[in-house]
Amino acid sequence: MDAFHLGDLLRSLDIVPTQAAVLKSGGTKKVGEKKLELEEFLPIYSQFKKDKDVGAYEDFAECMKVYDKMENGTMLEAELAHILMSLGEKLNDQECDDIMHDCVQGPPDEEGNIKYDGELTALD
Repeated sequence: MDAFHLGDLLRSLDIVPTQAAVLKSGGTKKVGEKKLELEEFLPIYSQFKKDKDVGAYEDFAECMKVYDKMENGTMLEAELAHILMSLGEKLNDQECDDIMHDCVQGPPDEEGNIKYDGELTALD
């Protein structure tokens, strides 16, 4: 397997590593730089599977509640976009749009608040 796809493979196995963690574990930034054999992949997978410091979708939903000032299942759309693009592993515009599309229920109201899903399931 091309090491460029290591993160995709781990994510397909329900593990949510950061891109930095994937690169540290042997992933590459370009296609064709390195190949991984099954014998090399299995220890990487095992280590990620044991790692308890990886967030889940439920953790993301819980974090959104922190920004729910009115405690009514809404938050500012601009605030969510800012958080996604500037904190932690920074996302690009397309990644931000994809997450917002999966997490937000309907268009923003007249004040710019969006309704988020507090009961998130795995993103498609």
